[in-house]
Amino acid sequence: MLPTRVSLARSTLLVMAATLGSAVLGFGREMINARYYGAWRQMDAFLAAATIPTILFGIFNGALVSALVPVFTEYVARDDWESLRRLASTVFNGLLFALTMFAALGWALAPDFVPLVAQGFPPQQLSMTIEMARWLMPSIIATSLAGVASAMLNAHQRFFWSAVQGTAINLVTIGIVLAFNGKLGIFALVLGTALGLVAQLAVQLPAILQMRIWRPVIDLSHPGLKKIWEMLGPIMVGSAAGQIAIFFDRHFASTLTPGYMSGMNYATKLVGFPLQVFAAAIATVIFPLLASQFASANPGGIKRSVVMGLRMVNLVTIPSVFGLIALGYPIVEALFERGAFNPSATALCAGLLPFAAIGLVGAAASIVLTRCCFACKQTRWPVVISVFAVVLNVVLSVVWLPTLGARGLLLANGISQWMQAALLFVLVFRLVRGLDWKAIAASALRIVLCSVVMVSTLHWIAALGVHPDPSLVSRASFLLGELAIGTLVFIGAARLLGVEELGTALKLIVQKFERGVPSPSDSSEAPIA
Repeated sequence: MLPTRVSLARSTLLVMAATLGSAVLGFGREMINARYYGAWRQMDAFLAAATIPTILFGIFNGALVSALVPVFTEYVARDDWESLRRLASTVFNGLLFALTMFAALGWALAPDFVPLVAQGFPPQQLSMTIEMARWLMPSIIATSLAGVASAMLNAHQRFFWSAVQGTAINLVTIGIVLAFNGKLGIFALVLGTALGLVAQLAVQLPAILQMRIWRPVIDLSHPGLKKIWEMLGPIMVGSAAGQIAIFFDRHFASTLTPGYMSGMNYATKLVGFPLQVFAAAIATVIFPLLASQFASANPGGIKRSVVMGLRMVNLVTIPSVFGLIALGYPIVEALFERGAFNPSATALCAGLLPFAAIGLVGAAASIVLTRCCFACKQTRWPVVISVFAVVLNVVLSVVWLPTLGARGLLLANGISQWMQAALLFVLVFRLVRGLDWKAIAASALRIVLCSVVMVSTLHWIAALGVHPDPSLVSRASFLLGELAIGTLVFIGAARLLGVEELGTALKLIVQKFERGVPSPSDSSEAPIA
């Protein structure tokens, strides 16, 4: 029985609310981490220990959903439920067995691979990092199985429980830290993270069991396995290339003064908020449109959709970059400065924020361009470009680390993200035989001008010399006031300069409800560390 228009619209709203709620709770988690653990050695140790689960989350959770959903959906369309159950159960059970062995091996070999990430840590900090990594090893199983569960549910048009994964992780992590920090210290965060990753699987299991999908079977001769592998291979390579950048960032950061790894993490999370909530949402909205236009041999429609997507992400990310640079210090101060996160940690993080923001526009454009490639059945070249971007990132990190330190690492990230976006643009340009790049450039220029007006207004406010009290309420109220004024000034300038994307943003949201098909959460960022 097909779902009704009303139920689909309700599902869409629930998914959007769950995604936004997860992002907000993620920020709450970072604020609590900052309060209790600041930007010091212990937090650096946790980030290094969480590197492997973070990388595997990025590879498996997103890649499995992307590869499994089309194959599972094919069986749903044919009403071949028994084959679907055998295939889904085979993937689930096979991963459960393989990853259990992998987690046990990881626990035993932690003293060998953790120093690869934390090469610059002194012995005591390294020993703590190894113990943390061992605590986190079992969570690798839940991380990957959650991706399979999401694919099962998404293929059945059940999107809500997969969208609520991030909420479960953040709620459990926050609760464990608040309850056990006094007894366990930094290991409360380790325990909370491990249990949170288990919770992302647990929230989906009741729906899986209710639908009676799972079977105690492993059918290695199932024809669907070959289809999954053909799709999964390129997607995993591309995902792995992006996630490996996290490894090198923390590998290099471990050689810096204690606190810089934590400062980079906080700055990156701040920059990632508009990317996670808005840019990924835009890509999610236009992806089915691109796929439909490709299937109906409508190259003109594809061109217009890609241009629209790029202009929309520019509307979100360009003013975000200007705002993060202009308001970096008050943002960090209001969100994080309390408890163990002292003024020196605020200065460190705020100083890194402009360098972390450099690549935001390129990263957002890459999301849209990659979706266009996937919609047009082109997977090989995006993977090659992703690998090249990682290599460039590592080379630039090695060059800039001795002189620029953490700023050099973030700058290398930004330059590689811009290069990836540029190469993807060339690929898409050739794939669809031309794009209206002049319209994109003209729109970006108008948005930049509006952002300059916004920042000039914010600097004028700062020049008045009015400062909030050191309380959370005063700082937050002052920051919200600045953000509100900046937003209103930007919107006013955009209307005067004829920035069409303001109207298009509302139309996109309306179109998503008119199509009546809720999309799964498109953020592949690991809500771990």
